[in-house]
Amino acid sequence: MMARSTLYLMKVLMKMNLAQFETVRTTVTFPAELIQRSQHFVDSGQAPNRNSIIVAALERFLVEMERDEIDRAFYASADDIAYHALNEGLAEAFADNDWEALTQGEQALS
Repeated sequence: MMARSTLYLMKVLMKMNLAQFETVRTTVTFPAELIQRSQHFVDSGQAPNRNSIIVAALERFLVEMERDEIDRAFYASADDIAYHALNEGLAEAFADNDWEALTQGEQALS
């Protein structure tokens, strides 16, 4: 099931006027079933046209792939010894400041 934010994004993208963007005309081949299923949403007025559905779906797919790419980069750092050493060094360098900030915050609350 799609998150509400994803559905909202898709609705916004489908309503966007492509004239405001630089566009490129291309030819793609789709399975007939996808064309039939998308036509249902065009015919019912839920999407202005098939192109808007394709643009919205491609945007959603690319956002997901880009997030996965960022996640893979972070996962790679899990085994990076230099990264861990740097983080430990930073934590040690700021330990006194962190402790001072914590105690001042607790004093302000009491």
